Amino acid sequence: MDNSAAVTSFPSDNQETSSEESVKDVNGIGGQRLKAFIERIERLEEEKSALAEDIKEIYAEAKSTGFDVKTIRKVVALRKMDEEKRREADELLDIYRTAIGLS
Repeated sequence: MDNSAAVTSFPSDNQETSSEESVKDVNGIGGQRLKAFIERIERLEEEKSALAEDIKEIYAEAKSTGFDVKTIRKVVALRKMDEEKRREADELLDIYRTAIGLS
């Protein structure tokens, strides 16, 4: 029985390939262009995470000063809607509230 250990081969410093050398076109897909898209998306995802954390801190600050965060979130959502959609949503809410006796 052979007790020799399996040898894993690692490239030496002079054999390493750069990531640019390993990017290539495959089946009509431009590797460099695809990599550029992916890197842009990754940067934006990082920025989005940072912004989400900033927004979370603002809500926490508003809460600590006595504001109701759920209501602030609703106001923010309403301000995002165009005026006609907001009016329709308000009317529908009023109809539903009336239908179940909440008005």
